[in-house]
Amino acid sequence: MTDREWVANAIRVLEADANRSADTHLHVFPLPASWGIDLYLKDESVHPTGSLKHRLARSLLLYGLVNGNISADTVLIEASSGSTAVSEAYFARMLGLEFVTVVPRKTSREKVELIEFYGGRCHFVDTPSAIYTEAERLAAECHGYYLDQFTYAERATDWRGNNNIAESVFEQMRLERYPVPEWIVVGAGTGGTSATFGRYIRYRRYETRLAVVDPENSSFFGAWETGALDYATGMPSRIEGIGRPRCEPSFLPHVIDDMFVVPDAASMAAIRVLRERTGHWAGGSTGTNLWGAFTVIERMLRAGQRGSVVTLLCDGGERYQHTYYDDAWLTENGLHTAEYIAAMENFLSTGRLSG
Repeated sequence: MTDREWVANAIRVLEADANRSADTHLHVFPLPASWGIDLYLKDESVHPTGSLKHRLARSLLLYGLVNGNISADTVLIEASSGSTAVSEAYFARMLGLEFVTVVPRKTSREKVELIEFYGGRCHFVDTPSAIYTEAERLAAECHGYYLDQFTYAERATDWRGNNNIAESVFEQMRLERYPVPEWIVVGAGTGGTSATFGRYIRYRRYETRLAVVDPENSSFFGAWETGALDYATGMPSRIEGIGRPRCEPSFLPHVIDDMFVVPDAASMAAIRVLRERTGHWAGGSTGTNLWGAFTVIERMLRAGQRGSVVTLLCDGGERYQHTYYDDAWLTENGLHTAEYIAAMENFLSTGRLSG
């Protein structure tokens, strides 16, 4: 098989995987009927690798293949906090390629085990900000290809459609009471998801607004607020999958309509409220999204608006049994959820989340 033939077959294999997987579900979160507002959660946990990053990983590998950077003997290298690496390991094994990811040592044990389950190898660093240079070093050392999710996320996904997550949401909303959402609420890990939604909304000329929620210590909010794309806190996020110590190249602040910071304890509280109210067991980034969705819904209620809001269920809670769902871990990390659970219970009965 020639190199060109191998690449063509690899692309076919990745496309076949996408074709086999039915689109992800759009769940309704129960809100009081009198509000005239509908909240939906796009459930990305049902992908074969269990998270939103399944879409990104496929796009990153396709991007490398069509650009001539991946061949039959290429070693794939990544810098990842977990879920992207899980999905990339899955696709690398599918193509028969070696995969190594540089991972902060604090990454959950469940994610490390999943990466290894799919045949990937974890290369640990003690300082989260060191993942970039270490990934570059490893790629140069083995003449491999650095997938570099933080740079290529926004360009590897076709924002015009082709079944990206934005097109999927709007197609699924087509028969709903309010088919064009008032708000889409997402977090930022690479910035790729917010870039895809923001571009697609503008391309299709929807009036939908995009809100991005950022966890504590992350740099994205500071970059959006100041316009400084080199903004950096140098501090790691406790919410795996979102929040970064520096503003990443894939983050596009100008496609975002509003942005705000969500306390980490609120994210932890929100996943408990989600599980109690819906039975869905999700990771911390989903909690950040849900608190953000409640925030924009409170604004809508105050303004007398009706309509729909869509956010993401990013991954399943089983990956965080020993962290986010462990009361001892929460206490050890100073995350006290009672105040925020009470605020959300009050919101779901009165429509008031704050004050």
